[in-house]
Amino acid sequence: MTYKVAALYRFVAMTDLPVHQQALNDIGAQFDLCGTLLIAHEGINGTIASSNGGVDAVLDYLETHFEVSKGEVKFSDSSRRPFLRLKVRIKPEIVTLRQPQADPTKQVGTYVDPQNWNELIADPDVLLIDTRNDYETKIGIFDGAIDPKIKIFTEFVDYVRKNLDPAKHKKVAMFCTGGIRCEKASSFMLSEGFETVYHLKGGILKYLEDVPVEQSKWNGECFVFDRRVGVGHGLEEGTAKLCHGCRETLMSNDLMSEQYEFGVSCPHCFDSLSGDEISARRMRHEQMMKRKSSLSS
Repeated sequence: MTYKVAALYRFVAMTDLPVHQQALNDIGAQFDLCGTLLIAHEGINGTIASSNGGVDAVLDYLETHFEVSKGEVKFSDSSRRPFLRLKVRIKPEIVTLRQPQADPTKQVGTYVDPQNWNELIADPDVLLIDTRNDYETKIGIFDGAIDPKIKIFTEFVDYVRKNLDPAKHKKVAMFCTGGIRCEKASSFMLSEGFETVYHLKGGILKYLEDVPVEQSKWNGECFVFDRRVGVGHGLEEGTAKLCHGCRETLMSNDLMSEQYEFGVSCPHCFDSLSGDEISARRMRHEQMMKRKSSLSS
């Protein structure tokens, strides 16, 4: 069974959030729909998947009410159910930065299409920064990019204020998975006095979709927030996995380790676990597998 996956966001004024939350849940109840949608007064963000038309039904609703196509909508496929269930959540922000002055509806950096990205980052005067978290950058990054090694997106604020200087760094280019974090990050940096801020339109996913492998400046896979874990060029499913015990991202050498047990442990957490903790994780994993089986049947 193939699942159609849509990653989407749009910054747009939204009201009556509980009404839209209920409407989206009602659509989900009619289809085999899974994933997460975040709605806030500043817009909508999420990734959803369906095997029987649910994605199209949601997008029709979002287009009617919020013209979601004016934001970013990207499609891919998954050979298995990528999420357990559908969650529609109301949040203060659709991507959390906790900097009110970072408002993409008022100011935002310069968008750069994937086709022009390589030329931009080849400029020695351009500082290239990854705005993603460290567990994402572990499995893939652009040539020459700086990895701030942040644990959560809100730490990006401290990184910029401690390490970057508007007087010195005249041109900054940023990228993230689908583009949404760079909307907030570029707006924030402009508010901090940075002169010229670029960001990759559509994010890494759009780059991997549009730029041929032979022209690519991307190394590795792009972390995605579903059971595929990583995707490569053409948005094909990658080889990266996730430790369901500690949530660490795992590559091929991790998966070959004797300390790796699917759903239980990996080389990053094995030594810190007691026998009782391993038994508890095994029991939890068995329960999750039973639940997944019941959802698929």
